[in-house]
Amino acid sequence: MQFTLGIEEEYQVIDPTSRGLISHDQKIIREAEKVMANQATPEMHEAMVEVGTKICRDINDAREQVTYLRKSISDISTSLGYRIGAAGCHPFSHWADQPITPKERYRILIDELQDIARSNLIFGLHVHVGIEDKSMALHIANSIRYFLPHVYALSTNSPFWEGRNTGFKSFRPKVFDKFPRTGIPDYFESISEYNDYINLLIKTGCIDEATKIWWDVRLHPVYSTIEVRICDIPLTVDETIAIAALIQAIVAKLVKLRQSNMNFISYKRSLIAENKWRAGRHGIDGKLIDFGQEKQVPVKELIPELIDFVDDVLDELGSRHEMEGIFKILENGTGADRQLKVFKDTGSITDVVDFIIKETVHGL
Repeated sequence: MQFTLGIEEEYQVIDPTSRGLISHDQKIIREAEKVMANQATPEMHEAMVEVGTKICRDINDAREQVTYLRKSISDISTSLGYRIGAAGCHPFSHWADQPITPKERYRILIDELQDIARSNLIFGLHVHVGIEDKSMALHIANSIRYFLPHVYALSTNSPFWEGRNTGFKSFRPKVFDKFPRTGIPDYFESISEYNDYINLLIKTGCIDEATKIWWDVRLHPVYSTIEVRICDIPLTVDETIAIAALIQAIVAKLVKLRQSNMNFISYKRSLIAENKWRAGRHGIDGKLIDFGQEKQVPVKELIPELIDFVDDVLDELGSRHEMEGIFKILENGTGADRQLKVFKDTGSITDVVDFIIKETVHGL
């Protein structure tokens, strides 16, 4: 099994003078189409640009593609008088000031969800891992739920919201939690049970198609992938690739266990959600509950244990080097930790935005 990758990043469009979010009126998208057809797309708010890789054969291919996409969007944005930023929430811009993209899908969402949709001014990282067999994909989606808070803690990059230090390392999910069909999904016994759930929502008019299920991990309704959606967009490409490599390795390890007639223990959604809350509040400086030992364990102890858990698949995936990026996050702090340090050192929220802009293009 190859475990191909697909990576989507959502960027903030920033006015370099005010440092606030600004509508680019889809100018960036139109210019991007000239060099990356269909890889840059609008999102609900006009101050956002989403990019997506093509199918990546391995993590090295993913690095090349993500680097190209970030650099291209950054260069295009600069040429048009904008900047881009990679953070889960903008430090001070207010959602009510941001125009909505005039697109039928968003019009329908606004009509149904009202201010819940209008206020959803957040920016994430989505990582797809290719698995052709739907039953296997569902099994992995069930199993990987346990590890989502661990991965999420590493990605935390949204400590500010509307000019306030929220006290959370990641406030982005607190904004998104207002949406229906978000968060940690339930456990599904079979692919038929999963399909019955989707079909019931469609039949009863709750949704018109399955992409309107926005769980932290889902079987993608179009592609043969598991899509992990829990992460804030990281500040740098290096962090994005390290986190994507870890997600890919967890998937590969769980498949390997399944093929050996072994399974990782499944825990209740409510227990995993407890760890997700802790990860969002404290990031890598907090503790998660080890449900096997029934005690709290520091995240900085759990992550090396997780990397040991996936060690036997890293060479096959060619991603051992990327695990060094995870240890760098543990050493240097997540995007949230570094944003908060800038704010502590300078007392300036605009300096935080300048830092985000600088880090977004670091290494490109």
